[in-house]
Amino acid sequence: MSTAHDIVQAVGGAGNIVSLSHCATRLRFQLRDASGVDVPTVESIKGVMGAVPQSGERFQVIIGGAVQNVYNEINSLPEMADQKPLSDEEIKAAARAGGVRGRFDWIDSFFEFLSDSFRPILGALLGASLFITFMSLMSTLGVIGNWADPRVTLPPSWQFMNLLWQSVFVFLPLMVAYNASKKLGADPWVGFAIMGLVMLPGFTALGGIGEAYQATVAGSEVTLIDIFGVPLTIFNYSSQVFPPLLMAAVLGPLYRILKRIIPENLHLIFVPFLSMLIMLPLTAFLIGPIGVYVGAGLASVLQAINSFSPFIFAIVIPLAYPFMVPLGLHWPINAIMLLNISQNGFDYIQGPMGAWNFACFGATAGVLFLAWRDRDIQMRQTATGALAAGLLGGISEPSLYGIHLRFKKIYPRLLAGCLVGGVIIGFGGGLKTSAFVFTSLLTIPAFDNIGLYALAIGAAFLTSMLLVIFTDYRTAEQKAAARRGGVDAVAEPTPEPRVIVVDDVQVNQARQWVTALGGEENIDGVEWIAETRVRVGVKDDSLVDVEALQRAGLPGAVRVTPNVWHLVAGLEAEQYAEGIRRRVASA
Repeated sequence: MSTAHDIVQAVGGAGNIVSLSHCATRLRFQLRDASGVDVPTVESIKGVMGAVPQSGERFQVIIGGAVQNVYNEINSLPEMADQKPLSDEEIKAAARAGGVRGRFDWIDSFFEFLSDSFRPILGALLGASLFITFMSLMSTLGVIGNWADPRVTLPPSWQFMNLLWQSVFVFLPLMVAYNASKKLGADPWVGFAIMGLVMLPGFTALGGIGEAYQATVAGSEVTLIDIFGVPLTIFNYSSQVFPPLLMAAVLGPLYRILKRIIPENLHLIFVPFLSMLIMLPLTAFLIGPIGVYVGAGLASVLQAINSFSPFIFAIVIPLAYPFMVPLGLHWPINAIMLLNISQNGFDYIQGPMGAWNFACFGATAGVLFLAWRDRDIQMRQTATGALAAGLLGGISEPSLYGIHLRFKKIYPRLLAGCLVGGVIIGFGGGLKTSAFVFTSLLTIPAFDNIGLYALAIGAAFLTSMLLVIFTDYRTAEQKAAARRGGVDAVAEPTPEPRVIVVDDVQVNQARQWVTALGGEENIDGVEWIAETRVRVGVKDDSLVDVEALQRAGLPGAVRVTPNVWHLVAGLEAEQYAEGIRRRVASA
């Protein structure tokens, strides 16, 4: 069996998969029913570095750098060709299901939007960052002048070399516009074309003609020109990321509205045309400038903190990143880094961020050392892949999701490394770089004070690694299981049984629901899941009376797979599950 086939079977088969996507290192499953997925089974599959159950019915499988290949292999499996999407009723019921994702769906959606807007271009950004590192190294060695200073004229050959990375960063707004528009359901090429308007040389050239004039907007000097009596702000949108994100955020809902009100046989022509008719001037006159000001405002806040105390800033950034990355909060900071380089010619955030990355990689190296010592084959495989992705690619997610978030004792040791690296950078007066790079071993020459940066990240790495090695990261039970080679290596101690109190109202409600489910003899299992749902197995779906369940006060019921139903019971779902369980047991 292949890795792809084993993963599909471990998550419940193709019939249990609603959708599948991937980020830089992880497969992201949306499942019909995630309650039956066994995490140790998934993690035991060859090529899998870890598994992360999430809120709702989402489940992530950590693969590492080979994620694109595994994703393609899964989609090419014969059983995936018969995959059926959820019905409208099932989708609506799932949306009402509550839980963390149900209550804060907009937060999840927002960070998924940011992630999916950047994720497809990470490879291009990584490639460009290595070109930038090469230019920095040549400048440091005295082969060429300061390549990042526009006042320095490089020889023609080196001018061409300097263009290699600019092909990515100059047109970054177009790439982000494409991805963001696609994420929100609009035609990505329409989003590309809309953002392309403000990227045209002719658009920028409008600021140089005689009719253009200067004005002060939000405390900044800007160039304006009147277009049919309406002032148009002229910016250089190269490397900007906030304007395309805001543009796509408006284009997505507009696209859906137009598709609803325009007859289907006219969609091909009039939906793109009307979208462009509305969005082209709206982006040029309003959304684009707002995006520039939003980015500048966020950058100014961070700049003010750094100006007030570079020492404090150098400590706060690496200590904050371990909590920002799991929440997706690092994507806006990445956008600000790009903005700093575009507007100021340098960035001051990436140096302290490097302290976090190498503290993260150091903790992984410590885990790898212990895995070799204890002959823990599964963890050795996970840590080796995560460490390679980190040191060579600057990618922290395999370490974070594959190891660190699974063991509670790792984070204090990781934070100690972040603190040590941040303090060294702070005492050194901070770090700058003229390039947006992934902080790996290969990009060390991109920083202006190579010695200070190397010292800081080395200290962060060694601190976390040694703390993990000498104090371990596992409980006594986990260490014993790892030495035995058991599948319970990451299992927490078994909790003591809890007493669940069920009142008379809940008992009566449970009795009515049991009757509507076909009676006690039709129920084949009861489980409380996802905070607000009761998972019920039945022997015969035809005996389930959904209308009777609703009349009995159940907010919603959905058949997720044959003979498996989810009852949307609200915050008292655990008590209702216990009431149903007792009713069935007494029968």
